[in-house]
Amino acid sequence: MLGHDTPALHSALRIPHSALRTEMVRLQKFLADAGVASRRASEQIILAGRVAVNGHVVQVLGTKIDPTRDRVNVDGAPVKLRRKLYVAVNKPRGYICSRHDRAKRRAVGDLLPKEWDNLYPVGRLDYESEGLIFLTNDGEFCLQLTHPRYGVRKKYLATVEGRVEPKVLGELIRGVVHEGERLKAKKARLLSANNSHSVVEVELAEGKNREVRRLFESQGLTVSHLRRTQIGRLKLADLPVGKWRTLTESEIKTLLSNSSRPGRVVSHEH
Repeated sequence: MLGHDTPALHSALRIPHSALRTEMVRLQKFLADAGVASRRASEQIILAGRVAVNGHVVQVLGTKIDPTRDRVNVDGAPVKLRRKLYVAVNKPRGYICSRHDRAKRRAVGDLLPKEWDNLYPVGRLDYESEGLIFLTNDGEFCLQLTHPRYGVRKKYLATVEGRVEPKVLGELIRGVVHEGERLKAKKARLLSANNSHSVVEVELAEGKNREVRRLFESQGLTVSHLRRTQIGRLKLADLPVGKWRTLTESEIKTLLSNSSRPGRVVSHEH
């Protein structure tokens, strides 16, 4: 039973107000949980007038529905809740973080079975980078791992051209401004350095677009290779490049917990 605080909407749909108190979820959450899109993208789909509930177009983000009784359509097609899936992928370089790409570039979704076409990436990892990324059809999982307010940390190994001096790491941790945007590393640790290149472990709490590369660019340095090794408490471990595996229930709980002890993504790869 669709619900919102707008009386006219209730009247138009002839829905008893008493029914609005049971089994109710926000429409954008329902769409995300059904694998239509991430929660933020689902909000844009609603605002664009592409969603109908019980035959009526709904463009109000506060709208709530009963998933067991209301009929939801997107672009005329019915939307049904699907079994939630959580997949870890070791993304290779030269793949975009998308299910598919209209420009025919290689996409991380190409590495998965075709029947999982409703999964979408949790966050991003740029075209030239490799490493751990999750795909899911669970909008709440995606939100909790990507929204800045949750502060889920991510670790990267960056190979940087030339020698990185310790003072540079201090600048990254204190924060820099690059192209008008404030960037900041939670941690930065020099693992090795010589005159040709350095290897630095960087930990972020947000993951803005190309943030690790831009942090070093702000110091006049170039990242030649970047690999994400950990998201939250789960490490990439020995999952081979280009391979994937589903997450266990325990690993999902680990990701959503507040503990700082890292788990491991083992390599039952496909």
